[in-house]
Amino acid sequence: MSLDYGIQLPVQSQSTLYAEAWEADAGPADLVEVARAADRAGFAYVAVCDHVAIPHRLAEAMSTVWYDPVATLAHLAAVTERVRLLAHVAVVGLRHPLLTAKQYATLDHLSGGRLILGVGAGHVREEFEALGADFERRGALLDETIDALRAALGPDEFPSHHGKSYDFEGLGQRPRPTQARVPLWVGGSSPAAVRRAALKGDGWLPQGDPRDRLPARIETLRRLRGDGPPLTVGAIAEPLYVGAPGWEVGRRTLTGPPQALAESLSAYGAMGVHQIQVRFRCRSRTELTDQIALFGAEVGPLLADTP
Repeated sequence: MSLDYGIQLPVQSQSTLYAEAWEADAGPADLVEVARAADRAGFAYVAVCDHVAIPHRLAEAMSTVWYDPVATLAHLAAVTERVRLLAHVAVVGLRHPLLTAKQYATLDHLSGGRLILGVGAGHVREEFEALGADFERRGALLDETIDALRAALGPDEFPSHHGKSYDFEGLGQRPRPTQARVPLWVGGSSPAAVRRAALKGDGWLPQGDPRDRLPARIETLRRLRGDGPPLTVGAIAEPLYVGAPGWEVGRRTLTGPPQALAESLSAYGAMGVHQIQVRFRCRSRTELTDQIALFGAEVGPLLADTP
């Protein structure tokens, strides 16, 4: 089984959980060069995040740097050729599903069918309140929004959906997505999110689950999925550095020659994971693009035939 790999892009979101120091002074040109590097190196996707506004109480940890995902992915679609474009994840409960469908259908059309729409429930109460969305019902809202998006991103020019929160029909939207079925990957690691992914998603995007927790979650996914169509199971790998870093990259970072990294990452495939999201420790854009190129050339081919 082939183990695909993608990357959440730097610069576009700068939470202190993962942002590197050089990103604070970076901008659109850096974002473009990193996306192009991933495109050249054979990465399956580049990913961006979604937050509308960050309250003061969270700004120190999360920062307020969160590029709009649709605008960012559309910009990157125009400067890349084959890499897929992942929203990881869009907080779709903040917006009416017809608005979300209009934006992402246009993105899929403009990119030639490269969109993967990751969706999640969200966690910032103030965002929901400011936009008039129901924070307490965000799980139920997401469940219905997925159904509404299935209709609105489907083949029908005049989609229809009749639910508790959203009700529409007889309203046409073009352009339609290029893909016959836009993949909807569900983000989150709570029991509700895992169940939602199994019952409603085309894929699952866990939020940083350590390796030892993944097998049980994957087994739950399989049990709930039953005889349904195949589900793309994801994982977020530990931070990586290809080769010997020569600087302090943190004790959790996987380092070493390509063969050693591939052997370690192949364990995800053995668990039943289909794609891993990787992140590289780096001190500059150049170091990052070099790491991406090394990974694509020397580690990626070794992941093509995981057990």
